[in-house]
Amino acid sequence: MTYAIRAEGLVKKYGDFTALDGVDLEVPAGKVVGVLGPNGAGKTTTVRILATLMRPDGGHATVGGHDIVKDPVRVRQLIGLTGQYASVDETLSGAENLVLIARLLGLSRRDAKARAAELLEKFSLTEAARKPIATFSGGMRRRLDLAASLVGRPQVLYLDEPTTGLDPHARQEVWDVVRQLVADGSTVLLTTQYLEEADQLADSITVFDKGRKVAEGRPGELKRRVGGQILQVRPTVATDVPQVAGILSELTGHAPNQDSGVLTVPADEPLIVAAVARRLDGAGITADELGLRLPSLDEVFLALTGHAAAADDARPVTV
Repeated sequence: MTYAIRAEGLVKKYGDFTALDGVDLEVPAGKVVGVLGPNGAGKTTTVRILATLMRPDGGHATVGGHDIVKDPVRVRQLIGLTGQYASVDETLSGAENLVLIARLLGLSRRDAKARAAELLEKFSLTEAARKPIATFSGGMRRRLDLAASLVGRPQVLYLDEPTTGLDPHARQEVWDVVRQLVADGSTVLLTTQYLEEADQLADSITVFDKGRKVAEGRPGELKRRVGGQILQVRPTVATDVPQVAGILSELTGHAPNQDSGVLTVPADEPLIVAAVARRLDGAGITADELGLRLPSLDEVFLALTGHAAAADDARPVTV
């Protein structure tokens, strides 16, 4: 297998605080690898090191076969980076932003305009090309930011929490763009706090917590690693929730979790659904939902780390 990114034992410290504590990471060419973790887990620090924006205090890494410390100039020629916040100039139009970046990368004026037009069309921004960025929606800004990172035709694209602060519609727009980039052959390293985002886009997921890698695998593999399946029941009548919880606890030996009228409980017995259905019928209780599923990534992260993926802490927000 050909790897676009390989990192071994990355370490980064800020005084007494260890942001990365011996992280290993491999990203196959042409794939999306999601790095999942809460604020302070070390996701952005990893991206900055791999983008040659900071040097590691230990370990080593290569991008496209080039060492990030020994050959940073060549690495920068291979990569594109979209950070957590849009980096475009609000005083310029969309087209002007892209032309400016193209010119900075050495393209002629004619080629710069052609590349800008190509990317504006690709990201469905042609109609807004002459409008100032200040008039763009959040989703449009992020699409333009992605377009800006592709001006130099990078082989590897770093997306560092690209949908932070976006509404669901704008987030879906960015997801569609990422899928198209991968279909065109790009390699993507995606950091995110959104479990659904990792589930939607990533071929494999690496879970970070407190500067360390705590798990990795395909989304389905990580879900199975937690063990068994999840039985999910939504009683039709909210007042039946306590009685249903008692039935589930009796049949499975586990106290169910409750969230917005939905009860979930680990279930290793394949015939449990039929048993629950019989008990509910005997009690005169109806359910809008009753079935088995794999654990969600939220449940996986909680099982692996002991806390939710969106949890924040006292670590510097820059890591």
